Amino acid sequence: MSRDADPDEREAHPDGGYGTTAGVATASTTDSSTGLRGALIVAESEYRLAVRNRWAVALTGIFAAFALGLTTFSGAEVSPDGFARTVASLATLAVYLVPLVALAFGYDAIVGREESGWLGALFALPIPRAAVVVGAFLGRAVVLAGATVLGFGIAGAFLLREFGLAGFDAYVGFLLAAAGLGLAFLALAVLLSAVAREKAHALGLSLLAWAWFVLVHDLLALGLIAAFSLPDAALSAMLVANPASVFRTLVLGGLGAAGDAGFAAALAEVGLSTGALAAALLAWIVAPIALAAVAVRKRSV
Repeated sequence: MSRDADPDEREAHPDGGYGTTAGVATASTTDSSTGLRGALIVAESEYRLAVRNRWAVALTGIFAAFALGLTTFSGAEVSPDGFARTVASLATLAVYLVPLVALAFGYDAIVGREESGWLGALFALPIPRAAVVVGAFLGRAVVLAGATVLGFGIAGAFLLREFGLAGFDAYVGFLLAAAGLGLAFLALAVLLSAVAREKAHALGLSLLAWAWFVLVHDLLALGLIAAFSLPDAALSAMLVANPASVFRTLVLGGLGAAGDAGFAAALAEVGLSTGALAAALLAWIVAPIALAAVAVRKRSV
């Protein structure tokens, strides 16, 4: 025997009947569950494709080769200062290498799948388009973050043998920040892939993004700092406007090595906390994915 719905939970229909808000809530919960399940299915598919295509091995090999080469030939003496200088050099390498690899890995996440017909097949299924974007990002994010930690972690093992445990927590912080830097640029690549009409356009936009964030932004910021007496709020805005600058400040600030000449020295005067910098890096991951979900909803496939 069924129980009548509570009058407070009922809502009037135009035909004079009644529905229940509990039913609406159940439908909303079902949609959320479908979206989450769809995102996980797409993420697993993306992960398997990346592993099958040897992306995981290739990315790990690239990071490990560059990190080991720099660590081996850095010539730093065995001392706490030598350890800090080696990690600072690895951070400088990561600022150039990790964004480039992340953009190359993610620029075809949407537009490439559309050209292969895979995106049209997904959109025909009862999976929200936003879940497809989130799943495509998550699957590749697991591969990229794992390759970053493992590749640079191999160099960290050599540093551990050379310098011991003293200050090694700073290296763990460097690994986490490098993974966050990669995820931020991967999210940016997914956004560019969602707005581009062809793979060639997405690749061109990704290269322009790399040049802007890694090369041009800091030079422009240095010019503004030299020309004007900017308040701390303006410096903070310029800092959080670039995920590469946020990463550099996180790592070099933790090492106490931000006193080098250049934009890093100016960033050291901003005084943002580690938590604020980590939140800025997280925002650089979430915001592009949210914008990509909006762009994909309007995309005709």
